[in-house]
Amino acid sequence: MNSVKRPMDRHSLLRSFAIAGGALGASALYNRWAAARAEARYPAIGRIIEIDGVDLHVFEKGAGPPIVLLHGNGSLIQDMTVSGLVDRLAKRHRVIVFDRPGYGWSGRPAGRDWSPEAQAALFAAAADFLDAQQPLVVGHSWGTLPAVAWALARPGGVRGLALASGYYFPTARPDALFTAFLASPVIGDLLAYTIAPLQTRITGFAGFRMIFSPNKTPERFLDEMPFGLMVRPSQLQATAADSAMMPAAAARLETQYDMLNLPITVIWGKGDKLVDQSKQSARLASLLPGVRALPLAETGHMVHHVAVDQVSAAIEAMM
Repeated sequence: MNSVKRPMDRHSLLRSFAIAGGALGASALYNRWAAARAEARYPAIGRIIEIDGVDLHVFEKGAGPPIVLLHGNGSLIQDMTVSGLVDRLAKRHRVIVFDRPGYGWSGRPAGRDWSPEAQAALFAAAADFLDAQQPLVVGHSWGTLPAVAWALARPGGVRGLALASGYYFPTARPDALFTAFLASPVIGDLLAYTIAPLQTRITGFAGFRMIFSPNKTPERFLDEMPFGLMVRPSQLQATAADSAMMPAAAARLETQYDMLNLPITVIWGKGDKLVDQSKQSARLASLLPGVRALPLAETGHMVHHVAVDQVSAAIEAMM
């Protein structure tokens, strides 16, 4: 005798909604508490300057000709300091590292354009404020987009570009749907303050394995990175928004690459599991005359951690 499933009655439906709502509310409260705890545990390691109405967190070390470091997506200043890259470069140069807008301790006011071009304009204005004339600009991953935009917007104002593990040509992205939801005003707020931080905490270590593969995740990275800051709802939304705009931004910038007339070094790991560098860095290096290409065997996306000696030497050679 076949059993017939009855539709859920009104009371059961309301009870399910109440349970789901309670779970979301509890997760929102936990995420707010966790964000406040992370901010207390990891205060700003540099100083905060106001540029064009934006609170921008900047860390400086060393003296000499300036080098500006721009971190990738989802990251923050400590990605550059923990890697050892800042310490190596600061022996002979003034190293300036920014938290990009919405990351670490930098603000990201709503209702503004945060494209790579807009971020580049902000960093250029900050460099002027800091009296860092004609810096060498180093970008990692997403940070290569504003680095390139900076050089395009200010011909002659940038000494050179060192571009590591970058994204330069538009491609289909499997995470596009989720990032679009997370970056949206209403649904994104709901996800960012409830589910997304918990999901990121659960899957984060698998993500670390992927970005460092084929190498092991360094112990220093696991011990010293302020992960609590990286999974705050505000930073997750900034990460999603920047991810969502990547293909369109690369498509805009691609039409201007032939206008780049400055020293460029392109660095990438041949084992990169996050970005197909044969279609990105290797392609860019083959298109631009005079580019120094530095492909690193047995190295993944995080070249500045795994191959810090080679990366720092390549940057030094441009100064």
